[in-house]
Amino acid sequence: MKRLLSPKPDDVACGTAEHWSRRSLLRTAGFSGLAWLTPVSQILARAAENGKTRPRSLIVLWLQGGASQLETFDPHPDTVISGGSPAIATAAPGIRIADGLPQAAEIMSDLSVVRSLVSKEGDHARATYNMKTGHRPIPGLEHPSLGSIVCHELPGDGLDIPSHISILPSQAPARGGYLGARLDAFRIGDPVEPVPDTRSPVGKERQQQRLSSLELLDTTFARGRLARLDETRTLHRTNAERALRMMSSDQLAAFDVNEAPAAEREGYGDTPFGRGCLAALRLVESGVRCVEVTLNGWDTHVNNLELQRARNAILDPALAALVKGLRDREIYEETIVLVGTEFGRTPRLNALDGRDHWPHAFSVALGGGGIAGGRVIGATDPEGEENAPADPVTVDDLHATVLTALGIDPSYEFMTPLNRPVPLSEGRPVRGLLA
Repeated sequence: MKRLLSPKPDDVACGTAEHWSRRSLLRTAGFSGLAWLTPVSQILARAAENGKTRPRSLIVLWLQGGASQLETFDPHPDTVISGGSPAIATAAPGIRIADGLPQAAEIMSDLSVVRSLVSKEGDHARATYNMKTGHRPIPGLEHPSLGSIVCHELPGDGLDIPSHISILPSQAPARGGYLGARLDAFRIGDPVEPVPDTRSPVGKERQQQRLSSLELLDTTFARGRLARLDETRTLHRTNAERALRMMSSDQLAAFDVNEAPAAEREGYGDTPFGRGCLAALRLVESGVRCVEVTLNGWDTHVNNLELQRARNAILDPALAALVKGLRDREIYEETIVLVGTEFGRTPRLNALDGRDHWPHAFSVALGGGGIAGGRVIGATDPEGEENAPADPVTVDDLHATVLTALGIDPSYEFMTPLNRPVPLSEGRPVRGLLA
């Protein structure tokens, strides 16, 4: 199936249009027998009619640099490739993870692990692109990130704040690609700080004067020789209105982790990443579709064990608190949590006690809405040979699985601006991960 791209300023996909309630959606659909709805909207309408819930948000915890599978979710203790990394039991029977993740071990029945993820990209930039978009980079076409697809395909909730957000972004934040820059992630730093550029630098009276002057300029422009210029292409007025709506919205409070109780903040760890995970919880609770939180520092070509453990000490409390927080708020079944990285690390240590890039078999963890918990997919060779892992899962397959769990058809094709049909994913869902 193919669909022409026709982004509109008031596109419902990212929450910039009128909120569609269950009742209004079904009432409108009833006038035309659902014929006007997209396939995703038809699924939503029928689910609402049947009173069923469905996944509605995605949180990506991005481990930038290449987290070692052996020091996180695929330890091989007492083997030549372990590098001295022990393993501990978890709440999920039969699943062991690295001893640097004790709090994550307590919630592993809520997560599943893919230990056989394979990629053909061993360069940081190309592998990051591959993991975030589900496609390998090709000249002349920029694919949208997973979060951008989620925002585009799932109807919005009438948000005044962006529906796609990147916290502590790396040099490669999630992008909208051929779906358009409007689906790029809105980027912020440490959530302990105010959201940038959301407060007027002048007083209320002067701000109103400036807005009046802007309105006069817009009106004059519209009457001039360029009056026939398509507003949907310039998006000037639309973007200004969105910015003003966000600046005055109560929804901005979702970014402010300082409003959370001290005990809750402490549970995530006193780190920018921990605060980012708490902000992610607050944002998806407010209706945001996708939040990406980045933890840098996993590129351990030297002193691997010590550096990976230092990263685990930051990841561990934040991941565990995030899953527990989603559970406590009863929105975990509507939110997928994906812990990913661009590639893994070599099974054998190099001369500097580091591990180098290894895309041949690495790990991700995921759980939440539509994803089964307490399962392991695939297995790697404890001898560290460059053999294909058992039950390999491609990056494409991972994306297809997440999209399927969210109710989005991964085979759905878009016609890009270059008039080229491109599927959302060329992979196949991993049925063993789907609840």
